[in-house]
Amino acid sequence: MAASKIQAFWNHPAGPKTIHFWAPTFKWGISIANVADFTKPPEKLSYPQQIAVTFTGLIWTRYSTVITPKNWNLFSVNVAMAGTGLYQLYRKVSHDYSSEAQELPANE
Repeated sequence: MAASKIQAFWNHPAGPKTIHFWAPTFKWGISIANVADFTKPPEKLSYPQQIAVTFTGLIWTRYSTVITPKNWNLFSVNVAMAGTGLYQLYRKVSHDYSSEAQELPANE
């Protein structure tokens, strides 16, 4: 039974014998790097980079659900990209707006 599952995975149209497997697999590196940046101070985060990561994740998540064959590796890596990008944007916006609020002089 296990051998047939391994053979089915190996011969799948989005299996390890195709680029459709390896491209999303290596794309996990972007999500892992973004997770590693969770410890980076928010002022060091880049809006353009995190917007690109977020929208890439959102667009390709949708695409991975409409293509044939379904590529669940592509789907999962892009969900992770969108999630980490959104979290980093939240950190950056929260930091920038809380910093601006502290710097504004009080109205007297």
